[in-house]
Amino acid sequence: MADALELDALWEDFHRAVNMTSAELAAWLKVRDAGEETEPLPERAGTPTGQHVLAVLRKRRTDLTEDDVRVMHKVVDTVGDLADPENEPEPESTPEDTRRRHRLMTLGHDPLKP
Repeated sequence: MADALELDALWEDFHRAVNMTSAELAAWLKVRDAGEETEPLPERAGTPTGQHVLAVLRKRRTDLTEDDVRVMHKVVDTVGDLADPENEPEPESTPEDTRRRHRLMTLGHDPLKP
């Protein structure tokens, strides 16, 4: 596991990248997976990474596992790559912008959120 300073920095980076609350993310994952005829059980809604982000949001820093740290790094990197500060916060103007926003929201980052 990372040393305490690295873990503190990752914790801060993760919570900066993930700007949705656990309740907002849980609701989004349910909406995202709801189909016309069925929807998954609430605890199974969303992608595995989205579910893991939700789990990390509900943990204390001292309870993190190696797998949590791996996912946190992945999320920080992915949000950093996908989020374009020059375009935020503006409403989506194209289907591509909407898809980008939805992908980010699955990781707990809403680019339209101030």
